[in-house]
Amino acid sequence: MAHLGMSGQLLVQQADIPAQRHLRVLLELDAPNDLRFVDQRMFGGVWVSDGGAELPTEVAAIALDPLDPAFDEDAVVARIRKSSSGIKRLLLNQNVVSGIGNIYADEALWSAQVHGERPGNRIKSADVRRVLTAARDVMIAALAQGGTSFDALYVNVEGDSGYFERSLEAYGREGEPCSRCGSALVRAQFMNRSSYFCPVCQRRR
Repeated sequence: MAHLGMSGQLLVQQADIPAQRHLRVLLELDAPNDLRFVDQRMFGGVWVSDGGAELPTEVAAIALDPLDPAFDEDAVVARIRKSSSGIKRLLLNQNVVSGIGNIYADEALWSAQVHGERPGNRIKSADVRRVLTAARDVMIAALAQGGTSFDALYVNVEGDSGYFERSLEAYGREGEPCSRCGSALVRAQFMNRSSYFCPVCQRRR
């Protein structure tokens, strides 16, 4: 199993390419390629699970992501609406829903016009569904463009960058006009990271 953490990369490369500075694990494939795990920040890792490949025990508690055919939206909506935590914190809780992450959470909340600090139990079911639909739409759009690459740490297995950064509506756009209402977008500290939102379209009620 592999976890990319914040900056991990799984790269399929020819075996004769010199080792990267932050190469952590090298798996020899059939010639001429290797599979390399490169991680600058060392938040990720690669390990062998004795529990088997179908569903290793180490990841059994991780929830499904919104693109999984088995994703139970009704159950996720109910769980979110029982919590007093902010909706963005819940979107990033891998035991509630996985795969969204900080960037796409901001984009989904902007699209759904919901403030990230609104408690789950203060949000109508229809609004929670709108957020989850927006998250799904953002993830599909990002996948179509190869993901979001801010620097050379964020590439696919062939080393190519994604281009979804050019389509971001909220994340990383502090001070720029909201494309919906024209108000200046705001950045706020959030769990040692940043949140970006529109103070007009996404009022904290």
